Amino acid sequence: MLDGILTGVGTALSPINLMMVTVGCFVGTFIGMLPGLGPISAIALMIPITYGFDPATGLILMAGVYYGAIFGGSTSSILINAPGVAGTVATAFDGYPMARKGQAGKALAIAAYSSFSGGTIAAIFLLIAAPSLATVSLAFQSTDYFALMVLGLTAVAAFAGKGNIVKALVMTVLGLMISTVGTDQTQGVQRFTMGMIDLTDGISFLLLAMATFALSEALMQVLKPKSDEDRKREMEAQKNLGSMKLSPEDKREMAPVIGRSSVLGFIIGVLPGAGATIASFLAYGMEQRVAGPIKGKLFGQGSVRGLSAPETANNAACSGSFVPLLTLGIPGSGTTAIMLGALISYGIQPGPRLFVDNPGVFWSVIISMYIGNVVLLILNLPLIPYIARILAIPSTVLIPMILFFSLIGVYFVSFNAFDIQLMVIFAVAAVGLRLLEFPMAPMLLGFILGGMMEENLRRALIINNDSWSFIWERPLTLSILVIAAAILFVPMIMPYLSRLMKRRQEAAGEGG
Repeated sequence: MLDGILTGVGTALSPINLMMVTVGCFVGTFIGMLPGLGPISAIALMIPITYGFDPATGLILMAGVYYGAIFGGSTSSILINAPGVAGTVATAFDGYPMARKGQAGKALAIAAYSSFSGGTIAAIFLLIAAPSLATVSLAFQSTDYFALMVLGLTAVAAFAGKGNIVKALVMTVLGLMISTVGTDQTQGVQRFTMGMIDLTDGISFLLLAMATFALSEALMQVLKPKSDEDRKREMEAQKNLGSMKLSPEDKREMAPVIGRSSVLGFIIGVLPGAGATIASFLAYGMEQRVAGPIKGKLFGQGSVRGLSAPETANNAACSGSFVPLLTLGIPGSGTTAIMLGALISYGIQPGPRLFVDNPGVFWSVIISMYIGNVVLLILNLPLIPYIARILAIPSTVLIPMILFFSLIGVYFVSFNAFDIQLMVIFAVAAVGLRLLEFPMAPMLLGFILGGMMEENLRRALIINNDSWSFIWERPLTLSILVIAAAILFVPMIMPYLSRLMKRRQEAAGEGG
């Protein structure tokens, strides 16, 4: 193993590979900033370019684009509430409110430091435990994945304001319903398509995310124009746009969040099919619970913890997703599925023997991840004061820009005008729901997890002859579901228990 690591270090530090990881990080960061474009499209375009490269060099370039896009995707989420990639949707929950308060520079700095820390810690985990983690990844079965999806849905409470848990649950169910539109992958039956060919492939997550966040935000600003007092306050705030200074209190808050979210994100990334998006939502929900009732209320209003958690987790998950790709030949996400095809086109078969047969490829990719995170930090930090100035653009210019990039971004993915129409419909519906104070995040969470939850539940039932006995027969599944139930119901019960204890104490005092 030590010989392989040394081989990987030598390969990763060669001039050509250092140049490729830098180019990949730069291109990925730029693509991630553009709403609608993501790492999958970028890597697909890179494959023909890398045909003449050494396999290690080609893979290092594509890996740089991958985590560069996740790193850069936070920028548009924070500044204009338009997630560049799916993995940065949760970043907008607290990053955008922070930017609206005139702390865009600080928000971008928190995202940069959190992304660097999450990616670096995960790269170290990957270096130490990649071969061993393949066994852990294989231990998960369909029943466990179903339980994991249920656990993910319990994060819905993190996106609900005080007294809005019912509205959050309604939106989650709506997201689950939307995820069923399209063709049933098991039986090939069309569901809820209303005879429209354009709906046979289902509804794109990018379309839904851009409609409910970017497009609806632009429409909300048109419906609720700013008062003169708001404009003055905003102009004052814009004077501090480039401030990147983090207070000692901010650093103390971020440190434990980065530690927890790195571990969670990496573990989620290791599981095939989970990915950075789920990791970011779960990390956000976990931190909202850990923060307690006082600091938990700040989530969604510009919380340092709420911004640091998803940014750490999504970058850690990117590194983790290379575990099933390199050690099992199983893609951990849509992006790594493209990279799997690239590896096979190079004549390399990913799997348990990859780090024995091709140690240069295996270890150089892992070493390049750490180098890439350093490059991303060096590239992004000096640019933050300039990037943050996008908020200084007058709303009369910024709103049309958001509308343009949102619509064009979705159109460039499918080249289908129907998606534009559907996006406008969703955006108008989202505006109505936002005016009624329904949170959008639970709907996206339900949509993301709905398809995977249905697929794994159906597979589990087929394996167990349509019996639900797998819930109590498999200890891992039962444990995850018990944790999910505790996360969902304990916070609901605690207020009643505290009131009951208080009454008993008062009764005991009166009796004394």
